[in-house]
Amino acid sequence: MTTTADQQRQHPRPGRPQSRPLSPPRAPGRLAALRDAVRETLDRPLASYYLLVGAAGLLLVLGLVMVLSSSSVWSYRQLDQNSYAVFLKQLTWVVLAVPFVWVAVRLPHRVLRMLSWPALLVSVVLLALTQTSMGVTVNGNRNWLALGPVQIQPAELAKLAVILWCSHVYAKKERLLDDWRHTLIPVVPVMALVIGLVVAGHDLGTALVLLGIVLGLLWVVGAPARMFVGSLLVAGAASLALAASSEERMQRLTSFADPFASFQGAGWQAAHGIFAMSSGGLTGKGIGASQQKWGGLPAAHTDFIFAVLGEELGLVGTLLVLGLFLTIAFAGLRVAQRATDPFARYMAAGITVWITVQMMINVGMVLALLPVIGIPLPLVSYGGSGLVPSLVAVGLLLSFARHEPGAQAALVARRRGRATPAVTAGGVSRRSRA
Repeated sequence: MTTTADQQRQHPRPGRPQSRPLSPPRAPGRLAALRDAVRETLDRPLASYYLLVGAAGLLLVLGLVMVLSSSSVWSYRQLDQNSYAVFLKQLTWVVLAVPFVWVAVRLPHRVLRMLSWPALLVSVVLLALTQTSMGVTVNGNRNWLALGPVQIQPAELAKLAVILWCSHVYAKKERLLDDWRHTLIPVVPVMALVIGLVVAGHDLGTALVLLGIVLGLLWVVGAPARMFVGSLLVAGAASLALAASSEERMQRLTSFADPFASFQGAGWQAAHGIFAMSSGGLTGKGIGASQQKWGGLPAAHTDFIFAVLGEELGLVGTLLVLGLFLTIAFAGLRVAQRATDPFARYMAAGITVWITVQMMINVGMVLALLPVIGIPLPLVSYGGSGLVPSLVAVGLLLSFARHEPGAQAALVARRRGRATPAVTAGGVSRRSRA
């Protein structure tokens, strides 16, 4: 029996528009295509390699440009009216670092592990020598070492050395790391010694970076959560004790929240950093047009180069730099996750934590979110002692990326001039597998 409603559906009234059947919602075609393209690109074996090369290379070039711009006035006043003196020194350090990076990219991991103990011992000896007559005090910190006509900062070398040594130890004890005692010993006592030597030189910033490195490695190997709480409490107590030992350091620690309250004192540097960042606007004043580098901002080409960058390149430039650092962090963690060799996994994670933590401390310091503790911006700030180890560390990341699953085959295929299908695979960290 046919009802009236059925008849109306079968024979609609003339002149009345017919309702169209509802179609399922369609995903935006362009967004889906872009997402698939990005996923396909990242699934390629050498994706991490190219991300690291591109991001680190751009940061290095941008750093050279900003060192030239931010140091020109200071160089002219302090170095025989030569505006290019600091820039040429930085360029020299880059040229000297190139062969070390080349070796780091191609050095067999077995040979690299053999260097772990010598590197640690040399770093400890150099750190101890800073407290002797060979040590040099700069800005209240006795963390420099005079070796003839050259002054180096052993703590910068120690960052890479401790990552190398810790990774070797953890890779050797891979099957024993379920026992918390093997997780802590001998890494924690040795790291306490290294950090103690750095703190003896009153270098609180580098000590915090080293602490971040060891905490990151402990997290990767699966250390108990209570270890992190205890480490943070000890680090906080030690930081306050170190700050209390110097009136100037204590003022910096207490004035960073409102640097304008002590504008003529401890807040001078932080306040002028805020002036530089706030005056840059969206696109900045242009390269070379900074006003703060003319004397108002101390350490414009070292610790506060990010402030000059924000003044000259604006918000766009600062976001570009942060995006490049995040790219390195993403690629480094991706290398660590996909590594099948435990040593490569721990090394990649440690290097990534090092660069990321140091960047966060430096940017937080410039933005007055953290006290001014004297930490350079990796790959960007002036200084050979910090630049060369950082470039070598990037070279090691590239080496580990070249050994990802499918990467060697892709390199061989590239040399032969043919394409290689995408390969997706890779090991994960102990914590991810747990």
